Amino acid sequence: MKDPRYSKLSALLVQYSTAVRKGDRVLLDMTDTPDDFTAALIQAARAAGGIPIVETRRSRVVRELLRETDKAHASLLRDLELRRMKQMQVYIAVRGAENAYETSDVPSDLMTLYQRLMRPVLDWRVRKTRWVVLRWPTASMAQAAGMSTEAFEDFYFDVCTLDYRKMDRAMRPLQRLMEKTDQVRIKGPGTDLVFSIKGMPAIPCSGSRNIPDGEVFTCPVKHSVNGVIRFNAPTAYAGKRFENIVLEFKNGRVVRAEGSDTKRLNKILDTDPGARYVGEFSFGLNPRILDPMGDILFDEKIAGSIHFTPGQAYEESDNGNRSAIHWDMVLIQRPEWGGGEIWFDGKLIRKDGRFLPKALQKLNPENLV
Repeated sequence: MKDPRYSKLSALLVQYSTAVRKGDRVLLDMTDTPDDFTAALIQAARAAGGIPIVETRRSRVVRELLRETDKAHASLLRDLELRRMKQMQVYIAVRGAENAYETSDVPSDLMTLYQRLMRPVLDWRVRKTRWVVLRWPTASMAQAAGMSTEAFEDFYFDVCTLDYRKMDRAMRPLQRLMEKTDQVRIKGPGTDLVFSIKGMPAIPCSGSRNIPDGEVFTCPVKHSVNGVIRFNAPTAYAGKRFENIVLEFKNGRVVRAEGSDTKRLNKILDTDPGARYVGEFSFGLNPRILDPMGDILFDEKIAGSIHFTPGQAYEESDNGNRSAIHWDMVLIQRPEWGGGEIWFDGKLIRKDGRFLPKALQKLNPENLV
């Protein structure tokens, strides 16, 4: 029997997140997902007048492709993927993997090479299509969240089908305030960081790009970041888990980076010159996501969090930084995580994960559920 939640989520992705229209070519990029959900997405796309194209991937097969890739191989994959992507109006990616660290033993130099060469495909998709990306619930995700598989599936569908229209309305005052702000200061245990966001657009994310969603992001002025930030949520990059990352900045550049694997952390930050500058600053706002689970599409939306991102800036809010990496690192500031403060131009706007100005209080978790 088909799970009715599949149809509900498919309708959200097609009708709201990507607004599929008649004649749109829709690429469904499915990794380790149930055939029944792929079928539900095909049905939803066709019902909206779209033309569905399906790519089915398996993470263990992808790992094998990457283990001995080289420039010629990765370049061929890029050319094929880019040619197809240029024919699409809509891109929906659903990524499920029993092992989130399936590519952890791919040599880091080959992973860096592959990501660098494939970057044009990502850039075209981000800039030229209406897209949305989401994870698929798995037993390993349930384990990472400390939940039973059934309880995690219930949590997943509740989070993913939140009232994103309501969230979008609540985000607009924060968007306007961020676009009026010059100096930002972040304070907390091991953290005292200052930077400018003057002149940078603020972008509300309420279900039109990622599911689950719930963030408002902007970008620091490239050379304005100074101070230290200590991240308290674990993070994964290229299949490797990192914890207790500390970054120290001087005039925008990471001059010191430490963590659970300091050597590998610095190797990633040495991918290219832009990897040591920041391409994003964002507030996490999803009221149903409270704790990290090692999956950035969830963790960057944690209520009462921020994330700060070494690497590539987004075109929508662009400080000019260019890099092959974009690594969201999460700091949770609710009291049980040590608390913290966010100041805009000398005014305290969020303390211990809760917004203080009246115009922003609709973003506090109890008002978004």
